[in-house]
Amino acid sequence: MQILPTAPEAPSAQGPAEWFTGEVWIDVVAVPPDPSRLRVNAVHFTPGARTHWHRHANGQTLHVTEGVARIGTRDGAVLEVRPGQTVWTPPGEWHWHGAAPGAFMTHLAMWEIGAADGGPDTEWGEAVTDAQYDA
Repeated sequence: MQILPTAPEAPSAQGPAEWFTGEVWIDVVAVPPDPSRLRVNAVHFTPGARTHWHRHANGQTLHVTEGVARIGTRDGAVLEVRPGQTVWTPPGEWHWHGAAPGAFMTHLAMWEIGAADGGPDTEWGEAVTDAQYDA
């Protein structure tokens, strides 16, 4: 067992425009050494900010720590998730997540790298429209 060092070379980073709509900041929480494939980021969304559509080869777990999250799927379902609640998106499920209007939101995003077929662990798609976000 060991306490992992804090990575001063990895300060808060603004989420890239090709992955997010609105202002989003990312803090890397955990990148354990091999053979672990787990990655954890704290992602901070301004009101109304959200990811683009995306999916994860091994699924993704989201744990809301503050604010109100919206999480949507291609079938049009949109969940509102509150602090302390956790959501699992299964492998390959297209989804998006972000802050509800009028509230900042932070969640822990947890996923495993390394797709079984050798492809990317995360595949990014198009921006979520206002109509999809407001559903």
